[in-house]
Amino acid sequence: MYRRTCRPAADPRIAGVHYFREPFTPEETQILDRFFTNTDLPVFALINLPEVVKGALFARYSRTSKSIRRLFLDEFIDDADTGIAGIAGIARALGDEDPLVNMRKAEQLYQRVFFEYGDDSVAQLGGTHLACEQASNLLTKVLEWGRLAAYLEQSTRYIYYDVPLGDRYRYQTPPEIASSDLHVDYLTHMDLLFETYGRVVAGMREMYEKRFPRNPDDPLPVWNATIRAKACDAARGLLPASTMSNVGIYATGQAYEMALLRMMASPLAEARQYGDMMLGELRKVIPSFLTRVDRPDRGVVSAEYMESNRNALELLAAGLEGAPEPTDWSVTLTDWDSDAEIDLAAAALYAATDLPDAEVHRQVRAMSDQQRADVIAALIGDRTNRRHKPSRAMERVRYRFDIVCDFAAFRDLQRHRMLTLEWQRLSTRLGFHTPDDVIEAGFESEWSALMQQSASFYERVNDELGADVAQYVVPFAANIRFMMEMNAREAFHLIELRSQPQGHPTYRRVAHEMHRLIDEQAGHGAIADAMSFVDYSDIDLERLEAERRAAARRSS
Repeated sequence: MYRRTCRPAADPRIAGVHYFREPFTPEETQILDRFFTNTDLPVFALINLPEVVKGALFARYSRTSKSIRRLFLDEFIDDADTGIAGIAGIARALGDEDPLVNMRKAEQLYQRVFFEYGDDSVAQLGGTHLACEQASNLLTKVLEWGRLAAYLEQSTRYIYYDVPLGDRYRYQTPPEIASSDLHVDYLTHMDLLFETYGRVVAGMREMYEKRFPRNPDDPLPVWNATIRAKACDAARGLLPASTMSNVGIYATGQAYEMALLRMMASPLAEARQYGDMMLGELRKVIPSFLTRVDRPDRGVVSAEYMESNRNALELLAAGLEGAPEPTDWSVTLTDWDSDAEIDLAAAALYAATDLPDAEVHRQVRAMSDQQRADVIAALIGDRTNRRHKPSRAMERVRYRFDIVCDFAAFRDLQRHRMLTLEWQRLSTRLGFHTPDDVIEAGFESEWSALMQQSASFYERVNDELGADVAQYVVPFAANIRFMMEMNAREAFHLIELRSQPQGHPTYRRVAHEMHRLIDEQAGHGAIADAMSFVDYSDIDLERLEAERRAAARRSS
């Protein structure tokens, strides 16, 4: 239970601005102290309350003149259930125990707002943390599809996956395969992938320990963590898409509702079954936010709509000619704004003037190149670190990239959910990536042979159970094709972040190529030059500096 250790200043006049101080009796204040971080300032947090009550209180904001604290006292303290008259009696009777909060009223409010008023926005007002464990790497991409949620996924960079979980390695067996004639062959192939991963990751660690002996100034844990990360990065391509991962999610009721609908519509049985588990657990903590998910006239019909659209598009796509060609990797800029710098300069000036957008654009088009360059320079300003991002005017310019790289790198790039990101099914038909260090360590033939075996098994599963289920057997080293469409502001964030020295070499290469194409193919030199924190340096131990900084913070 949250309790404050200190009180804020009683005088609610901050920096010369006077705020009304709402009067509360001592008994009311005693109750409010348990559920609000203060009772005398106009800014405060809600604490020690169920999510449905917090959401209902905020939902009432739009339909009452009362403050939240007064609303809570008047409508959400359930004195009727205690048999004690009034708030003062509750406070005296309960002592250190929490007062009874009127859950029924909160539930009823949600029912009324959802179904009578149709106000979906109230589902944004409460959320919860959900732990999603033992999900395949295919399922994690379904879980992390939504933009408006926070995700933290277990990394292949920091743990060894050759350590079994229970009586087998850390992979998921999808229900479709478990009930098929392919089950035994699937288990055999998965075990082979993980056993080979164990040998390769141990060999890579031994090679890196010799290549990068520990600097006496570096603590042993720093050096060990750096070597482990590099070895895991090199070997992770052998892990299959069935590899299990853990994902922590914090999301609102609305975000969970949309995620559950996507899972209901998924062609993967694992996703549908996992969605049922999630719904059951979420209803233990935020039941009112998820009342519509499995209603035939609401959630069910929405999931059927998604599934119907997907099936219709796949049927039409089957008529397209051609087949994928194996490739190493590629980044193709397929669409961009030809008048980018004119549009950008106009967008930069728009908020600083009172002229219509079309007139601003007309005058900017008439400017000289130098004048427009001055506007863009003013928009970008003096960036002293990569976290200094230009304003939303930079969102006026857009780029669309078609990318092929290994699935392992895609998993990192897929985290940029705010931009537009879509991907094709994972398969073995686009070839695979073999890290140079794996070749140097003498594992190339074993690596290539295992990729070929995976490709053959993929085709078997594809023939018998379809392309969706066949994805489970595909190794991380296999290439996947995906599209990333972003505005220039998003490009700043992605390219500068993913080019940093501690990043994986594959996605660093993708970021570097994006930057080059913006400059050379699109001809947007001013925008490319403004990305001044794109890092092209060659790094041997990617995580070393980051681990050193972490160690310094721990010791300070």
